[in-house]
This record gives sequence, C-alpha cells and structure tokens, in this order.
Amino acid sequence: MSILNILEEGDSRAPNAKALYAPGRSSTTYSALHAHVVRTANGLRQRGLRRDDIIAIVLPNGPEMASAFLSASAAAICAPLNPAYQADELEFYLSDLPAKALIVAGLPDSPARDVARRLGIEVIELAWSPDDPAGIFSLDGPPGRERDDALESPQPDDVALVLHTSGTTSRPKIVPLSHANLSASARHVATSLELTSNDLSLNVMPLFHIHGLVAALLASLHGGGGVVCTPGFVAPSFFDWVREFRPTWYTAVPTMHASIVSRARNGAARRF
Repeated sequence: MSILNILEEGDSRAPNAKALYAPGRSSTTYSALHAHVVRTANGLRQRGLRRDDIIAIVLPNGPEMASAFLSASAAAICAPLNPAYQADELEFYLSDLPAKALIVAGLPDSPARDVARRLGIEVIELAWSPDDPAGIFSLDGPPGRERDDALESPQPDDVALVLHTSGTTSRPKIVPLSHANLSASARHVATSLELTSNDLSLNVMPLFHIHGLVAALLASLHGGGGVVCTPGFVAPSFFDWVREFRPTWYTAVPTMHASIVSRARNGAARRF
C-alpha cells in the first residue's frame, strides 16, 4: 500500500467525511483532499520532477504542511525540514539529500530560498488563503492536470520520505522510508489505538518529524478519522483547541504532556 492508497480508500469509503481541520479554517473532506493531492502531484510531475527526485519542504506547521507532504510523496520523495534551520544547516541538509526542488511559503526570515537558489535547487512557492479550506493551496507555475486518474500511483517499495538522524553522536545520516514502511506504521498505530472514523486527532507535533507525520497524520487517515492541524504546540492555546474541536485523542512528547498537565492543574481545563 502507498500513502496515496490511504487517501483513495478514505475517499472511496466516505468521500464527504472530514479529513483535515485547522483553527480558524473550514474543514476539508477526504474527497477534496484526495483530489487536491493528485492535482498537486501532477503539477509537480509536469515540472519534470520524477519518482526518484527529492522534494524538500520548509513550511510552518499546519494543514498546508500536511497536504504538501502527502502531495510531494505522491509525486516524488519528500524531505521535510525544520523551518527554524539557519543558513548553514539548510545548506548542509539540502546538499546532503540532494534536493531537486524546494517547496516553501511564509517564513519571511528563513534563508531557505536564498540557500536553495545558491545551490541551484528549484524554488516552488506555495500560496494559500485563510479563506481556503484546511490544506488546500496552490503552487506557482503551471497548474496540475484536472483529471483525478492522471497520476501514476507510487508503488509500495518506492521511497516516500527521507529524514536525517539527529546527528548527536556523529554526522547525520539519511534514512529512507518507503510507502510500505509508512503505511504499515500508520496501520499499526491505528490498530493499537483502535482508531475509527469517529476519531479526531489534535496534532501539536511538528510535521517535519516522524512522530507527527505517522502517529498523528497518517494513522488518523488510515483509521478514516480526521486531524486538527495546529501551528504546533502552543500551551496557552491547547485547551482552547480542545474546546473548539472536541478531539478524541492527541499525541505528544513528555515535556508537552507535562506542560498540559500543569496548565490543567492551574485551571486552564475548566469550562468543558
């Protein structure tokens, strides 16, 4: 199974079910998300990007990051990078991959565009409006094809995602993960948590990290439920988001859990 197959199944099973949510935005159905990913992936292919090319992504956390990851992995190999990286870090990672293209948006203080251009990497600007449904965006340049069946689906053994190790003890190493790897991981998480179409995840994890991409995003989509794509972990906003969306679960790291418990003890969880 590929990541695209997860979206296809969701679209086939319940096309009008909500897949992506975001604070202050309208939600996006499985049908709309599937069509958007296919259209965007075709647009990337029309630029000459191939299945084995690496597309780096430097975007803020949120629904566009989620759908950009899904689209890039459907067209080629996705390499999400930390948007807080400085120029020397970006130069290392973009060169080490090596990336063929970079998708970027917002982040006016980020040196990503300048570094990519200096390295001869195509820069693709992503644009979206707060009036757009969560995760729906456009890319500069020629539009993608309109037909839903125009995209050649990735094969299970194709590489979908590449991430670098932390490099705490030696030079960071590239770890490739296939569509089969990611789909199996998503299935295991969904099965272990007994996720169904009735579940809604509140994602506060960064989407340049495997935890957010698989445990929150892909596992939720595999289960047929939805994902609230927040700007990241913002402790003062956590219980506001819980009140707004009424998620059935969330996933985080210990420091985040500790902060949430601390705020709950101080009364932030009242008024439910």
